[in-house]
Amino acid sequence: MQQFVGLEPILLEAQRVGALTQAPVEQIIRHALSFAQAIPTTAKRVVDLGSGAGVPGLIVALERPELEIVLVDRRLGRTDSLVRAVSALNIADRVSVVCSEIEPMTRDAKWAKSFEAAISRGLGPPIQTLTFSRDLVKPGGVVVISEPPSTTQSRWDANQIAELGLQGPERLGAVAVFHVKHLN
Repeated sequence: MQQFVGLEPILLEAQRVGALTQAPVEQIIRHALSFAQAIPTTAKRVVDLGSGAGVPGLIVALERPELEIVLVDRRLGRTDSLVRAVSALNIADRVSVVCSEIEPMTRDAKWAKSFEAAISRGLGPPIQTLTFSRDLVKPGGVVVISEPPSTTQSRWDANQIAELGLQGPERLGAVAVFHVKHLN
């Protein structure tokens, strides 16, 4: 976990200001590594929706240096902190930060269908998260969303998933992976 040494003070500061859960930093990093492992090796561009304090996006960026990552959050204070974190971690050449609502991005040609993967730890209602993610991911890409403990009953409705043009979920540790078959 040597590659995360520079990230620890950033996450501890996020916890101090209430931007991140008080779980042990090692646990937060381990959970976020599930996202890094779920992203296909063929992916080039990834969007982290509702980045907040940078989890899982910053961890994915450090674990998967071949990826270009866009961290998105609607709160200016959070994105300002993310810009400082990206600079401190020396990853600004491949990690960018966008302060925006997600819905307008799904209709913007610059962002719509331009990523091979979308990741989200806790953006909002699951179906809304899937819809926004699907609209940003190219056909053949994946949507990776944090899941509750495996002892919890599935929260996904197969009919809704199919209507969205997605296939899944495939549970991989702490995340659910959906494959984008086609975009409506």
